[in-house]
Amino acid sequence: MTDEQAGGAEKKITKIGRVDAAAVLLMSLGEADAAQILKHMGPKEVQRVGTAMTQLADVTQEQVEAVTGQFLEAVGDQTGMGIGADDYIRTMLTQALGEDKASSLIDRILIGGNTTGLDTLKWMDARAVSDIIRYEHPQIQAIVISYLDPDQAAEILSNFDDKVRLDIVMRVAALDSVHPQALQELNAILEKQFSGSSSTKTSKIGGVKRAADIMNFFDSTLEGELMDSIKEADADLGGEIEDLMFVFDNLKEVDDRGIQALLREVSSDVLIIALKGSDEEMKEKIFKNMSKRAAELLRDDLEAKGPVKISEVEGSQKDILTIARRMADAGEISLGGAGEEMI
Repeated sequence: MTDEQAGGAEKKITKIGRVDAAAVLLMSLGEADAAQILKHMGPKEVQRVGTAMTQLADVTQEQVEAVTGQFLEAVGDQTGMGIGADDYIRTMLTQALGEDKASSLIDRILIGGNTTGLDTLKWMDARAVSDIIRYEHPQIQAIVISYLDPDQAAEILSNFDDKVRLDIVMRVAALDSVHPQALQELNAILEKQFSGSSSTKTSKIGGVKRAADIMNFFDSTLEGELMDSIKEADADLGGEIEDLMFVFDNLKEVDDRGIQALLREVSSDVLIIALKGSDEEMKEKIFKNMSKRAAELLRDDLEAKGPVKISEVEGSQKDILTIARRMADAGEISLGGAGEEMI
């Protein structure tokens, strides 16, 4: 393959995103090797990469070679023979799966943990988890909710009545750290047992930011009702949570470079539906960060798109926000806007 061909293939892979690139890499490995890698992923990682694998189409040999080349180049200076093995694992998984998945996945692998105990809940249906913790002490419920990913936590909380949901969210906001012994006792309650590190350090869990992250994943009606209840119970806490929440309208504050990077990861279908519920300022923010031709096509698609249910608009907006938070966690964009101080 010529340098020009390689460059073109790499551009295509960059455009389709890291998850798709990981899917291409796994598909090229074969079933057995790919299965060994997937065994070490969490439920969200498996779902995202698995979905990407099912949607792959018209992948050229040049693209496969480009993805493989990028992967080998990234780990070429590392060694898996004992010296620098941790660095090798971190680099390999980060390159293959993206920064957003690396922290929890890598820590679990390197520390020697597994998917027992609380981690098992991440694989379960939200309603099933709700039933498991429904009659536990509220503080135990808060620890479980804090431990799970915000989107799953929000779905679980949706299965509780208003008073219980309010109590749990406020307890989540009040949490700071939990001693490993407490987590081990919780695992015993869940008839599971941790097999990881014996460190005596406390584990950071919960807090106002975590409560805000969970609130972000409620539908707008439930979110509004719950926020009103929190403010009624504790106005200062409600204000703190509200300040830390990031909603679709806040994308106006993201700088142009960040919006451009975000748009490369968002499908046009999702973007069109999301913008159906946006004001002109938000639409102009998006238009100005696209090529003239792409902006014209998007305007035409918006005009041609018929009425859309509010639930569909909110769903698409939350999908975009999920991508934005992932990219922010990976350091690819800043959600604080152009005026945020960089360090």
